Amino acid sequence: MQRILVTGGAGFIGCNFVHFIMVHTRLHVTVLDKLTYAGTIDSLSGLPSGRFEFVQGDICDAALVDSLTPTVDAVVHFAAESHNDNSLEDPRPFLDTNLGGTFTLIEAARKHGTRFHHISTDEVYGDLALEDPDRFTESSAYRPTSPYSATKAGSDLLVRAWVRSFGLQATISNCSNNYGPYQHVEKFIPRQITNILDGVRPRLYGQGRNVRDWIHVADHSSAVLKILEAGRIGETYLIGADGERSNREVVEMLLEIAGKSRDAYDLVHDRPGHDLRYAIDSSKLRRELGWMPGYRDFDAGLSDTMQWYRDNEDWWRPQKAATESKYAGQGH
Repeated sequence: MQRILVTGGAGFIGCNFVHFIMVHTRLHVTVLDKLTYAGTIDSLSGLPSGRFEFVQGDICDAALVDSLTPTVDAVVHFAAESHNDNSLEDPRPFLDTNLGGTFTLIEAARKHGTRFHHISTDEVYGDLALEDPDRFTESSAYRPTSPYSATKAGSDLLVRAWVRSFGLQATISNCSNNYGPYQHVEKFIPRQITNILDGVRPRLYGQGRNVRDWIHVADHSSAVLKILEAGRIGETYLIGADGERSNREVVEMLLEIAGKSRDAYDLVHDRPGHDLRYAIDSSKLRRELGWMPGYRDFDAGLSDTMQWYRDNEDWWRPQKAATESKYAGQGH
């Protein structure tokens, strides 16, 4: 491979992947991004112009996608509507982007014989009981519980069907919850961090017992590159870093990192359909491709992330007031 197309490359996980590619490979990257509220060109500043190109556009635009796909050796598909709360408020954009956009991309990839990697989420598997020792594997049944996770499950199934029906040269990865630089302040960890930095008490849904399996976004990037280079066509790989923590634990750790009392947070009413627990078994990825996470100390990863938000207030500050106003309107 010499050239790749990254959809959603101005969003949180996509932009981190692009930065990772620039440091660790010699690939040329074209980013296709619509620049909705969750994506900003500022997340891609400083990249070398000789190896990087940005195209503003919609993955549902068949003509645009068809013009870009034959110019690259692979498509890495990050673009998605991804916020659960937003999907409960208005599911339509999730259907359009996550299903319609994925269809448009895989049709172009099969037409031009282009390698395709689809980025998905562990939320397609539903949730696990808090005390259940099991973790999700590649053979876990799909049980999505929100419009977001349902549309991501649907996009996974589209890719699988195109592999079987049309010989699409594709792989899929389902990853656990990411954290790290460039994440929009509407998301759980950056919202807590920026509230703490602003002297505002963090807020937790319900009792804060819900568990997520956290992975630093740099480790997600390294796993995707490994799958792109060596993954078996038609296979799905789960990406996780053994980072299970309850929401309460995460907030208490962030408060401690900031030098504040661990109990300086408030509880608010739970959101509808709040999944209890996610947990990823990434042994297939580790066994077959030799991947291992670099951030094995969650405390260190959180500390680095908080420092990034301290150092980059100009990046997140414009988002903050509108985000908090929206949450206030929802009682959160």
